[in-house]
Amino acid sequence: MLQILASYDTNAFCRDTYDIWALIGTIIKIIRIAIPILIVLLGTIDLGKAVLAGDDKKIKEAQGMLVRRIIYGVAVFFVLVIVQTIFGTLGKRNTADDSSLCWQALSGEVQDGN
Repeated sequence: MLQILASYDTNAFCRDTYDIWALIGTIIKIIRIAIPILIVLLGTIDLGKAVLAGDDKKIKEAQGMLVRRIIYGVAVFFVLVIVQTIFGTLGKRNTADDSSLCWQALSGEVQDGN
């Protein structure tokens, strides 16, 4: 089993799956942009509804929901940062045989899979 893994060409894997890694990288970038926008937008809508209702209880509930959304957004952001840091370290560790092509595609450093 180890001989099979040792003989597997990681360069071929990264070249063959380049488009998938690039798509995942694009999705991560979109998530990093969309989450703060959604938090602000949904928080504004919730607080606006609560203020227009004029009920102090609804205003406090909307504030609590906004705080929870901010916490969730920060958590997602840090999970993405931690995962990218780990994969960045692993991907850049072995650059002698170009096995870092997967990481470069994921991070957007390379423009084509060749």
